Amino acid sequence: MSLMDEENGVDGVGDSAGELDEALRDYRLSVHAWSEAAYGRARTAAAAAAPNWRLAAGWALGCVLIAGGASAGVWGHHRQEMKAAAARVAEHERLAAEQRMQLAREEDEDLLARVDSDVAREVPSALEPLAQLMAADESRYERNQKKSSSSSF
Repeated sequence: MSLMDEENGVDGVGDSAGELDEALRDYRLSVHAWSEAAYGRARTAAAAAAPNWRLAAGWALGCVLIAGGASAGVWGHHRQEMKAAAARVAEHERLAAEQRMQLAREEDEDLLARVDSDVAREVPSALEPLAQLMAADESRYERNQKKSSSSSF
């Protein structure tokens, strides 16, 4: 039902259609008035959130401290391991040097013993068979001397 029906003389329907049109017109006017009032009133603009540099700096500093602490711990452990390895190498070298000195001492003692036996020898090795014969003759001579001295008493 529209305004045309009202003009055409539709009975009873024209009054209600006119009321409906009037109600819709009033509603439209109130919506337009409310919109203009809403757009026209002063509004405060929300300030854009500034980046919180303190929070970011705090996190960065915390990360740096954790990384520094961890790397210091790893470095300290590495230093201790290197000292222990150096001590093991030094001990090994000391033992090897002791063994070399012991071998050299034994070789020197063997050489001195050979020299001593060569120097202490009464007869050179080339004349040794002759010396043995002479020793055998001396022992026979001494036995004969003992026999003769025991028979003279």
